[in-house]
Amino acid sequence: VLRSSLREFVCSEAMHALGVPTTRALSLVATGEPVVRDLLYQGDPRPEPGAVVCRVAPSFLRFGNFELPAARGDHALLARLVDFCIARDFPEFGGPNARADWFGEVAARTGRLVAAWLRVGFVHGVMNTDNMSVLGLTIDYGPYGFLDEFDPAFTPNITDAGGKRYCFGRQPAIARWNLECLARAIAPLFPDAAALDAGLARYAEAFNTAHAAAMAAKLGLAGWRDDTDLELVGDLFDVLAEATADYTLFFRRLADVDPAAPDAAALADTCYLPERWSRADGRLRAWLGRWGARVVAEGGDAGARRARMAAANPWVVPRNWLAQEAIEAAEGGDLA
Repeated sequence: VLRSSLREFVCSEAMHALGVPTTRALSLVATGEPVVRDLLYQGDPRPEPGAVVCRVAPSFLRFGNFELPAARGDHALLARLVDFCIARDFPEFGGPNARADWFGEVAARTGRLVAAWLRVGFVHGVMNTDNMSVLGLTIDYGPYGFLDEFDPAFTPNITDAGGKRYCFGRQPAIARWNLECLARAIAPLFPDAAALDAGLARYAEAFNTAHAAAMAAKLGLAGWRDDTDLELVGDLFDVLAEATADYTLFFRRLADVDPAAPDAAALADTCYLPERWSRADGRLRAWLGRWGARVVAEGGDAGARRARMAAANPWVVPRNWLAQEAIEAAEGGDLA
């Protein structure tokens, strides 16, 4: 339908511009025919304008493509598919270790992808194995969303009750689960589990490295100190959740705060509920003091720090409520 197609077109192009690996949208075409959909799955179907999005990517192979021949016990076809994927999409790998190197690279790309999602506050919504690209690209823009107020349990998927599976905060764990499914599928092609275990370890290494770099940049830090900075980020997320602060706006505005004399009042308009912000005020001021001391101790040019933060922290993301306004206008004939 036009509604979902417009969302997919806008978001995939926004993600590309934000530096997140993704499939691209080439065109969006209205079909002129109605399509019946039940928007909220509540027994209220209605016709909507039909549309087609043409997407482009080097490959559309997903984890699930390898699960299918594995589930059928067709190991010969499974081997052909893996080797085809390596030859076409990963030609840098060859020799007796090609399959192990390939799986390790898929795992590493997946780790870097999820770290990129967390950097911009993106929630995929349906991270099953059929929606995970072996190239480490964002694929299948279904019920996605971007964080407004910071809430690790937020999910745009109304069928995921309570965000128990596909919420923002569980995306790293679910990506690992998907890789384990892929590993089980291709296990018949390996003499033992050692190479697959090594590949899964690469996921953790790639995610942790990329996530640390992203969080350091979001805070304006030139480098990452594992224990102290991990605690600094974790405490900030607790404060943001308590204060109902907007994830995108808070980090963007933080770049304008003077670390030598941080003022929490400069961030107050990034929250949605003033009474919640007031309750969190003391904790926020304490956190800003720690952040400011960390930045000052690191030293460096203030302009370079703000540039790092601007590059890591979007000012504009395709929020669902803005997309809905555009959808309603488009359905009424206004495509501007």
